[in-house]
Amino acid sequence: MKNRTFFQGISYGIVRKARLLSALLLLCVLIPQACLFARADTDYAALAQERKELPIASNLIDNWPTGPAIGAEAALLMDASTGAILYSKNPKEHLYPASTTKLMTCLLAVENCKLDEIVSFSYDAVFSVPSDGSSMGIDPGESMPLEECLYGIMVGSANEVANAVAEHVAGSMDGFVELMNERAKELGCKDTHFVNANGIHDEEHYTCAYDLALIARAFFSNEILCNIGNTPRYHFEATVTQPDDFYKNNKHELITGAISYPGILGGKTGYTSQARQTLVTCAQKGTLKLICVILKEESPDQFYDTTELFDYGFTNFSDVIAADQEKNYNISSADFLRIGKDIFGNSETLLSLDDSALITLPNTITFGDIRADLDYSQADASTLAILHYSYQNVALGDVPVLLSSPVTVRDFTSRTSAYEETEADSASVSYVFLNIKIILLWISGISLILLALIFLFSALFHRRNSHRRRTARRKLSGLDDLTF
Repeated sequence: MKNRTFFQGISYGIVRKARLLSALLLLCVLIPQACLFARADTDYAALAQERKELPIASNLIDNWPTGPAIGAEAALLMDASTGAILYSKNPKEHLYPASTTKLMTCLLAVENCKLDEIVSFSYDAVFSVPSDGSSMGIDPGESMPLEECLYGIMVGSANEVANAVAEHVAGSMDGFVELMNERAKELGCKDTHFVNANGIHDEEHYTCAYDLALIARAFFSNEILCNIGNTPRYHFEATVTQPDDFYKNNKHELITGAISYPGILGGKTGYTSQARQTLVTCAQKGTLKLICVILKEESPDQFYDTTELFDYGFTNFSDVIAADQEKNYNISSADFLRIGKDIFGNSETLLSLDDSALITLPNTITFGDIRADLDYSQADASTLAILHYSYQNVALGDVPVLLSSPVTVRDFTSRTSAYEETEADSASVSYVFLNIKIILLWISGISLILLALIFLFSALFHRRNSHRRRTARRKLSGLDDLTF
């Protein structure tokens, strides 16, 4: 059995080397002709210039910061904290993602597996990858920890590693693709359909700039994936199950520093002849964390488009705490309702706006210009409603209206529950009640007003009667004079 495995390994190696040699010979013949054909029939610079003239959806919003014209077919800039779209160009157009697909592959791997799990490479995982596709040269039968596989996918963009991880997570590529499409729907993607784990071209494998930003938002909310996705170079050391020692360099020039930009948190490149250059990048300055998606651009403009959009976003937008500025929904009016243990002492306001929730605000408008809509559909034990903030139908973020603590409803139909409360129950149960202090203050104020009105009415009544008496006396005095 051991000899059989040994000879299988040799045969896999021979077959692979033969295929690589055949591919190289074929490329030597075809590449010069393909290049001549491309130069003669396809002017990619002209196509990029045409794309630069396409309308920018976000620039059509009244009083919205004007975004730059770029050569990408589609682009989107999203605030990762709030989900607000700051810049959009063809945001829902179906386009090919190429290797930016691997953001979803890595996201599912981290969500479903542990980093120290061992991933084995099957024959199909290795040899289903086109010979001209991006790979790390892993052979069938070899294995690596999942963590190293993630570096192989994000840094080396290795297609066979993405395949192996997919098989490890779901048992098969078909099963993993099903997981990919289910997860995309959960994230809100409506214009995305995956058919593989690595982004190799397929007519039915597509996404859009908006959906890819949603996937990236989930990816960059994971600290492990952020660290892996922001690695410029990784050293793969030889092990018993993977005998090669080598380095892989990231092709993302904002990550490697070839193009300098402060605050980069990571990203993923992609390329096929049909997709052209694709790029997803995340950057942060202060509290503002932005995600930029570029689809169908020419190299190296995908990187410069990204820096231009980041400059636009960081210059023209900021995140603000809505609870600090909200005036229309005055939660302090809920002070009549209190929660706690007693009506005079240990209690707090029942309702409040989440003071950690952010919304995105363009520098061309003020907080008073935006709209807030209450949504009760997502209410639960701790949240009464959600305030959805928007400007000209552009979502700016959501702020929960919070209950100070979950409210326990007691069953007073039972004698035991009504009158026999244990110490544990007493320590954990909070009661909602009217704020007696506030009510007494209001009663006192209203009583004072009523007393003042009574006093005023009494004074007016007394004055009126005095006037009548004086008038009557004068009349009587006049009659006395007539008598004499």
